Amino acid sequence: MDRYHALSEATMDSLLESLETLLDELADSHYEVEYHSGVLTLYLGEKGTYVINKQPPNKQIWLSSPFSGPKRYDYSEAIDDWLYSRDSQALGDLLNKELTRALGQPVDLELRGPASQLQ
Repeated sequence: MDRYHALSEATMDSLLESLETLLDELADSHYEVEYHSGVLTLYLGEKGTYVINKQPPNKQIWLSSPFSGPKRYDYSEAIDDWLYSRDSQALGDLLNKELTRALGQPVDLELRGPASQLQ
């Protein structure tokens, strides 16, 4: 498996696990997370829907947020994280900030260091 696939898969797996844990703790029947064929969908009821997917041709992870819109993330070897080139914000940092605001409680998905998960 090439490096992009390994890193993106580690990121998506970690994200799915963190979101499942978060939603189990919240126990709100309007919230749901699904992951199929490289596409993760987070339903937050009336607050909107996130879609996060791998884009192998571009070696990116794409995010569609109900709050900040679409973004494309490239992997940075230097900091071992997925960054949006226009503002240098990490994928996990944006999700933590937006989900904290949307859910009204602190959220830390611990989405950092995908390369360290490959060891």
